[in-house]
Amino acid sequence: MKKIFVTLFALGFITISCDTKKVDEKISSEIKELKDTLDLKKDTVYVHNEQFADVTLNKQFEDLQGNKITFKDLIAKHKGTPVLIDVWASWCPDCIKGFPELKKVQEKYPKTSFVFLSLDKTTDKWKESIKKYDLKGNHYYLNEKMKDEFGKSIELDWIPRYILVDAEGNIALKKAIVANDTLLLKTLDKLQP
Repeated sequence: MKKIFVTLFALGFITISCDTKKVDEKISSEIKELKDTLDLKKDTVYVHNEQFADVTLNKQFEDLQGNKITFKDLIAKHKGTPVLIDVWASWCPDCIKGFPELKKVQEKYPKTSFVFLSLDKTTDKWKESIKKYDLKGNHYYLNEKMKDEFGKSIELDWIPRYILVDAEGNIALKKAIVANDTLLLKTLDKLQP
């Protein structure tokens, strides 16, 4: 029994003494990018003004009626207003948990277009979830997984993923993972007509 106790104690000590502070550079930079700073001021928000990649713009989605539309045409459809894109799926618990907060954002920013891009496994699950969670906005389906072509083109590593597009169709904010992210809200404030 004493040998077992000593062995367990030694293993515990080794585990605790391992360097747990090593963080991948990419993860570290993303954490800094996503850091929710409460002291942001409206006039200090930087709007990225980036363009989507061609592979992203040419990706075809399906609307609720089964019609095909490219991402480029989907964005052009909302030209003149800011667009908040929510990349989500019905199998994603964080997506579902975020819907109440997203609905508050919709109430606060009625002049913003809300576009939902689903990565669901089937169109049936996608359509059921829209009704179940009473999601208001424009809905599109893409039969791909997160790490497929579209996901890679927008560097998708987590859903929900919120992308904010300005009235001209440029990327104003490329990554937020919660709907009440301070930087997302401040950028939305700045983009309001």
